[in-house]
Amino acid sequence: MDNKIKGYFLAIVAAASYGMNPLFALPLFENGMNSISVLFFRYLTSIPLLLIMAKLRGRSLRLNKGELLPLVFIGLMFVLSSITLFSSYSHMDAGIASTLLFVYPIIVALIMRIFYKEKINFFTVVCMLITLLGISLLLKNESGTPLSPVGMALVFISALTYSIYIVTINKSRLNSVTTIKITIYVLFIGLIVLASYLIIDGSIYYPTEWYLWGNILALALFPTVISLVFTTLAVQYIGSTSTAILGALEPVTALIFGVTVFGEVISVKEWCGIVLIIFAVTLVVAGGSISKPLTHFKKLFPKKIFK
Repeated sequence: MDNKIKGYFLAIVAAASYGMNPLFALPLFENGMNSISVLFFRYLTSIPLLLIMAKLRGRSLRLNKGELLPLVFIGLMFVLSSITLFSSYSHMDAGIASTLLFVYPIIVALIMRIFYKEKINFFTVVCMLITLLGISLLLKNESGTPLSPVGMALVFISALTYSIYIVTINKSRLNSVTTIKITIYVLFIGLIVLASYLIIDGSIYYPTEWYLWGNILALALFPTVISLVFTTLAVQYIGSTSTAILGALEPVTALIFGVTVFGEVISVKEWCGIVLIIFAVTLVVAGGSISKPLTHFKKLFPKKIFK
């Protein structure tokens, strides 16, 4: 199989796997578990799988000087992002929550502009405006019922903390650390946070049906381990931009499962908002790839022609 085709296949599977979060999480919530308990068991199950993978691939987990503090920080950001996203499912449809979360590349662009003085071109600004238009279409459905402010706040916090997580990895000593090593420590730190909360709260919720343990395993396997490994491999074959563009399949997958499995009803207006958001964010991610042909196209029409 051609490496490029293999890369596209891996990226598609990675995005679709991550989009399975609601598919496996929502039945656990319906069973009476809360987001903290679900995430605790997800992290607890994921870590051994990743440790086995690191061992098989010969990856060292030894920490170097200066790596601990940034790892603790991004671990806190990641677990907060996970908690707020899973909590948002109780306030809005999972498909809409996953779409709103997908605005994180735009938040990353804003963080890079504000704190690292990276330029935002006109193309990105237009995409941001399209995203805001898409979000505005989701604020009220066709019956006039507004989108939950609590749910929106939770998803925004999730997108913001995940954006900080990404920027910190790229702008700290962690930018040269392997993905699997970062993920193991991030999940371990998150596990400590979740366990501490459960101990203080004095209650932990278990699945009451035996088959729901399969959902816990599936959460650890598909949106965590498979998504991580396949994303890393896809980047090696087709690069980070193409992999990120295919990440648009994450909210699409969540939407498909939300509608077909959980009976979520999404109006035409909401579909328009969802499409606008995914379209705009995909253009932002693809900006570097699109700008070159656009520049070449502009050269075909010298300014003198229009004078």
